Amino acid sequence: MDERSTCERLVTYDTSTLEGIGSAAGFVKGWLEARDVEVTGTNHNGRPVLAATVGAPSGPTLVLHGHLDVVPGHPEQFEPRLEGDRLIGRGAYDMKGGLAAMMCATRDLAGQDAVRVHFVCVSDEESEEEQNRGSDHLIEQGYVGDFAITGEPTDLRIGVQAKGVLAMRIEVRGKAAHGSTPWEGDNAVLKALDSFRLIEALPFARESSDLFDRPSINLGRIIGGDALNKVPDVCTIDVDVRYLPDQNPEAILAAVCELPDVTVVKTFRRSPAVVSREDPYVAALAEALARVAPAAGESISVGRHGSSDAVSFLDAGVPAIEFGPVGGGHHGPEEWVSVASLERYRHALVEFVGVVGERVSEPGPASPRLRIA
Repeated sequence: MDERSTCERLVTYDTSTLEGIGSAAGFVKGWLEARDVEVTGTNHNGRPVLAATVGAPSGPTLVLHGHLDVVPGHPEQFEPRLEGDRLIGRGAYDMKGGLAAMMCATRDLAGQDAVRVHFVCVSDEESEEEQNRGSDHLIEQGYVGDFAITGEPTDLRIGVQAKGVLAMRIEVRGKAAHGSTPWEGDNAVLKALDSFRLIEALPFARESSDLFDRPSINLGRIIGGDALNKVPDVCTIDVDVRYLPDQNPEAILAAVCELPDVTVVKTFRRSPAVVSREDPYVAALAEALARVAPAAGESISVGRHGSSDAVSFLDAGVPAIEFGPVGGGHHGPEEWVSVASLERYRHALVEFVGVVGERVSEPGPASPRLRIA
């Protein structure tokens, strides 16, 4: 299976590093070009960005979007191994498995002439940069369309909503004292932990929506203390809030800023992703998935806890959803992707393009309409 072998090869690159990213991008470009798919490779903010266009010269246009970069892992996590149907390794689920299947689908789709397909690949999706990301650069270069799929892990279900991101760097002040007399000081590290618990107890944290039972709140970093024998007088914590699509991030930020001894010194934000369940392209993807995996059951209306670059396409006016293979443990020690689902995912993407080609009722380069089945 090309999907499996390609995913295994991608996992071997430590794409939490610039060196690994560069090597992996070279592999993706070479793999596609060896199969007669012309690839444009550029650099943006020092990181590679890849793009290829296949299929029709005009008409309905779809975007297949993936990313190479991963969060850091231990060396052994970049040595893929197979246990039954599970291909285990850093990034196998998020999202080198999906990327490998997209590469195979792009090759498969090169010969059809009903739909134009952009394959795009970035290497900064996991970064903390708020603006001027690789996906934004691709959009500026014209790699947009009528619908976009980013291959984030969704277990072969269609992610029509994703939480927004409000990441905050928070500074908490205390009072220094000698480590032997801590009662004479006010330990900023302990106060910072208390502040995090207060954030978890704010009213917004108990709200829910139709696809989410609650927001997500994570304490990602603690930076405090500069000497063993000193009561720390300042502590910085990084708090990652994934808020619900109908919540107001400004109201959440204001509530945090009202907490005692708390100063928010930096934020990183990404909007929630929301696409209508009734979107004709969503319906076409659901039909394609039903053809490929008829036993999958309900495929629409997945809410994704994590954010993705789908937001960049939505901000540009392109309906974009998250749709990826089956797996689990992303960002964890035993991340895995189902090998069988990679083949189904690839075929679902190809079938989706076929359904779109069948349903175009008003062809044209601007905004083709799809018939509702």
